Amino acid sequence: MLTVNAYAATSATEPLAPTTIERRDVGPHDVLIEIKYTGICHSDIHHVRGEWGPADYPVAPGHEIAGIVVEVGSEVTKHAVGDRVGVGCMVDSCGECVNCRKGEEQYCLAGNTGTYGSVDADGNPTQGGYSTHIVVTEDFVLKIPQGIELDAAAPLLCAGITTYSPLSHWGAGPGKKVAVVGLGGLGHMAVKLAHAMGAEVTVLSQSLKKQDDGLRLGADHYYATSDPETFDKLAGSFDLIVNTVSAKIDLDAYLSLLAVDGALVNVGAPPEPLSVNAFSLIGGRRSFAGSLIGGIRETQEMLDFCAEHHLGAEIEVIPADKINEAYERVLASDVRYRFVIDISTLS
Repeated sequence: MLTVNAYAATSATEPLAPTTIERRDVGPHDVLIEIKYTGICHSDIHHVRGEWGPADYPVAPGHEIAGIVVEVGSEVTKHAVGDRVGVGCMVDSCGECVNCRKGEEQYCLAGNTGTYGSVDADGNPTQGGYSTHIVVTEDFVLKIPQGIELDAAAPLLCAGITTYSPLSHWGAGPGKKVAVVGLGGLGHMAVKLAHAMGAEVTVLSQSLKKQDDGLRLGADHYYATSDPETFDKLAGSFDLIVNTVSAKIDLDAYLSLLAVDGALVNVGAPPEPLSVNAFSLIGGRRSFAGSLIGGIRETQEMLDFCAEHHLGAEIEVIPADKINEAYERVLASDVRYRFVIDISTLS
């Protein structure tokens, strides 16, 4: 076992604090990664504060991991020492169910193994990227192409793939009108990606305070949803709406913005249920759907796409001792647009 430095939560109410955690020995198919940067995702906050159900404490969160391979198992063929690599929201799956065989490990019928908050094959709780090292089976390690800096690449392992997957699945591209609800950690990547795919992109945000940013990131239009006229003006406009916010919204109002056969896809995960009137769907053959990250193959595709188009997250790099402050700033929407932890400050 390898003992490494980490930052972890010990309860739903206490601040995260420095600690040490154990990593398993490197097996034949494992990769040992020295973590350089880890993004802070709103999911980290939901999990450690018990908002999605009881957590197994202590827990070191973090599933936006970028680093360097420092050791590989005897049978590893996909990675080598010195490689620039990433780890996202999953570290394993059954590999045998119909979804895993299709490369959709995020929908593993047995339940994928989360980077933190799950139980690993050795029976121990998984611990995430708020730590100096991690051991992951080679099939769940991604290659970070040259052309993306590691710090800007880290959030792509969750925020990037969470938005890329629905944009790709629902056909965002030339001739399509795409709206992005919210311009935060997820939303800013959705704008960048949809623009790079060739879609006409609109940001729907509560106010216009981030309008300049939205247009700079690639949006063609920007509207404030606090203005009731927005919903009248844009009725029936969009082929696809990607909702990135983790708060309750009026789904019926947003569904009214879809064209016939349009889809509203939720990637934000509010802790409370959302309701929808069936007539909001029936009236325009509209769809309300959800999307969960992406499989390993699609995540690699996303990273390669980002490298080709010179895309990375907009980040603010912080030392580990600023994690608790960063959590409060995330909740206050006071970050543009993703905090990334410099893991060297844990050493």
